[in-house]
Amino acid sequence: MARTPRGELLSFRTFQESCPAGYDYGYGGGLPDLREREFPRLRGITYLDHAGSALFPESLLKAFTDDLRNNVYGNPHSQNISSKLTYDTIEHVRYRILQHFHTTASDYTVIFTSGCTAALKLVAEAFPWIPEGTKQPSSRFCYLTDSHTSVVGMRGITASLNVSSVPIKPKEIFLSEKNRLSAEEQNCTTPHLFCYPAQSNFSGTKYPLSWIQDIKSGKLCPIKIPGKWFVLLDAASYVSSSPLDLRVHQADFISISFYKIFGFPTGLGALLVNNRIAPLLRKTYFGGGTAAAYLAGEDFYFPRKSIAERFEDGTVSFLDIIALKHGFDVLERLTGGMEKIKQHTFALAHYTYTVLTTLKYANGAPVVRVYSDTDFSSPDVQGPIINFNILDENGEVIGFSQVDKMASLYNIHVRTGCFCNIGACQIHLGMSNEDIQRNLQAGHVCGDDVDLVDGRPTGSVRISFGYMSSFEDAQTFLKFIIATRLSKLDNEIPIQSSVTKLTTESVPDDHPSFNSAENLSPVPHISDNKFMNISAATKMTLNWQPPEAEAESIRAAVSETAVPTHRRRAKPITVTNIYLYPIKSCSAFEVTEWPVGNQGLLYDRNWMVVNQNGVCLTQKQDPRLCLVTPSVDLNKKLMVIQAEGMDPISVSLEENTGKEAVICESKVCSHRVKTYDCGERIAGWFSSFLGRPCRLIRQCSDVKNRSQQKNTKGLASATNISLSLVNEAQYLLINVSSIRQLKEHISARLEKPLELEELIQRFRANIVVSAPEAFEEEEWAEISIGALRFQVVGPCSRCQIICIDQQSGERNKEFLQSLSAKRGRKTNFGIYLMNQPLHSSFPDILSVGSQVLPVLKENTEIQPPASGEEKCSG
Repeated sequence: MARTPRGELLSFRTFQESCPAGYDYGYGGGLPDLREREFPRLRGITYLDHAGSALFPESLLKAFTDDLRNNVYGNPHSQNISSKLTYDTIEHVRYRILQHFHTTASDYTVIFTSGCTAALKLVAEAFPWIPEGTKQPSSRFCYLTDSHTSVVGMRGITASLNVSSVPIKPKEIFLSEKNRLSAEEQNCTTPHLFCYPAQSNFSGTKYPLSWIQDIKSGKLCPIKIPGKWFVLLDAASYVSSSPLDLRVHQADFISISFYKIFGFPTGLGALLVNNRIAPLLRKTYFGGGTAAAYLAGEDFYFPRKSIAERFEDGTVSFLDIIALKHGFDVLERLTGGMEKIKQHTFALAHYTYTVLTTLKYANGAPVVRVYSDTDFSSPDVQGPIINFNILDENGEVIGFSQVDKMASLYNIHVRTGCFCNIGACQIHLGMSNEDIQRNLQAGHVCGDDVDLVDGRPTGSVRISFGYMSSFEDAQTFLKFIIATRLSKLDNEIPIQSSVTKLTTESVPDDHPSFNSAENLSPVPHISDNKFMNISAATKMTLNWQPPEAEAESIRAAVSETAVPTHRRRAKPITVTNIYLYPIKSCSAFEVTEWPVGNQGLLYDRNWMVVNQNGVCLTQKQDPRLCLVTPSVDLNKKLMVIQAEGMDPISVSLEENTGKEAVICESKVCSHRVKTYDCGERIAGWFSSFLGRPCRLIRQCSDVKNRSQQKNTKGLASATNISLSLVNEAQYLLINVSSIRQLKEHISARLEKPLELEELIQRFRANIVVSAPEAFEEEEWAEISIGALRFQVVGPCSRCQIICIDQQSGERNKEFLQSLSAKRGRKTNFGIYLMNQPLHSSFPDILSVGSQVLPVLKENTEIQPPASGEEKCSG
């Protein structure tokens, strides 16, 4: 396949030919109709995180809601008619679950939990452990190192019970036959528990289900110790795309999460318990519905006879359980069952893996490094998960957060990090225990975007296929890899041309899913209109000035004492532009001078638009926000909001403290802020313009819970420094020289000329300065502008918002790609600033033309902010 032309490599014909014999793709040709009918919300989206969560089909929701509309379901612990209906329906669902796994109530009991994690925790709490220090041999809890965090976390409970935990590496199990016990040792009744995943959520490796019987029979022994072994099978990842037959593989415990199979409902899982061990389980707490009888004034409790009812504390999530019945029915009707899903998803994974491992740079170096224990030759040993890192031409890993950002430009949804499976991450990425600890000391924690420490990866990228995944999903993903890694660089061939050529070559005319040019391209539309000049933005000049003598004396004092000039360059630096953004993620309001308060520029990001759930909307979700133009009139105390096709509307700058204001807490980039609603009139205006229900809210002025107390070295007490609705700091500063250098790099890859002002607009800065050299601002530790002194917090890590034309709302992914290429795969551009205004008799003013006096850092590399979140200028 290595010699196959690229277009042919990505063709449907090649995909069909690559499918292993006997493995059907597309459910007999019904997949295009299934996608169109059941998943219209996926148009233009390539969802490749099915191992994270499946997606629910439309008919599942309809069947469920129709059921709720037509029936009255009461609390199953009551005895009335509606409660009896609920109880009977739940029992029917238990039967349906057992049927799905090819077993019956005579062999297994279904205990509903809040998820797989709760099921695992229940086993740890209820297993009949024998602790250290008794007369008989003590129990051991063994787990495969390639296990989810929720499995490893069981050792916290066992440790509290004085039971030892033993991690077992996968290769050690295959060698464990040498640990076989003698007949006398097998007669020991001490219970031990071994837990392993049927399918690794990291790599998709399927571990042998035959281990279950081999370990229970003593043929395999995780460790050589007398006693009886029981097996807990973590099946959450496995059962999302593969059939599990409990008649053949009779584990003692099986934990599952239903959203991994159906996508809905979430927050519901189950523990399947083999009835032979169920009577041995112990329980101390008892909740509502678990007691047959008990006394409140005396230590007397008698549990219910049913194992399920004994362990389901409180009222189960009965409406969600009822939804499961429809989940099983719909899944069977759409796909024909789990065996067909297994074939379908493996065909996609096998093809994608084959192409990925074929891709080479011109020097012969591989484009990706796949982390796998198999060669993707059989679905019996490999699930539909591909874990990898992208490499550059020199074999260096490109950080997963950069890959994630680039994928988002193509609307491809992937998963990155270590996937709550540190053991597998260490094995495949070659990280020692000391490496993990050093990464923590360097500021990296699970789930953040710190992807490289000392040039070594802290995690990887994972894609995974589900039952509704299509060849087009795989093709779009592979096009993304090829377009961003194998296209000719810089001036030779723009990325857009490469993607277009690849698209036209790779699609056969007779494939039913490709019926329009729109379906073929993963690339957002690029406008043919000329870029608009930022000079059209509204500019505001204040009419009042501070007393000049007092202003000059303070500036002189600051220049002489607080901010010595340690620059190597003599040319002065001045402020060229000042922007504020009254409404978060809406258009800029340009001014020549502006008052400064404790939260930054006065009224900067004091308002934001939220959806019907109260969640902040940004240009990531709706680029049309950039077409909303707010302007502030300090004299009239009004903010006027305008947008094309809409009548202007105004909002008072004075806070609405009347009874009609709805006070609430909103979340902005992990911070909670107190806000109030701006009313129905303005909500109707934004809902009409954006075409979705939304509201405008404003931050209350008495906010103290967003006080910024980090990175304030050299300033006075930080307790008075607070944030508005910004993401990271009060101000964002960019340098015109840096913009010019980036403009040259981007313009070479674009067919049309790029205006400097248009590029400035995309970076949504508050302060634009004219420093002589590009990126010298990254060497600054502090700066003063006039009477104001600022602390540099750190660099701004850019996201896809810079790809949005702030005059048209249209996307062009070239901007983030070029920034990443220019900055050595990083997307930092601009610096965050904080300041504590000087207390004087006049308002602090920031003015265009003011001189900027920086102090250089001792270490010339600015470290990123302590938070691991991606920060971008909203």
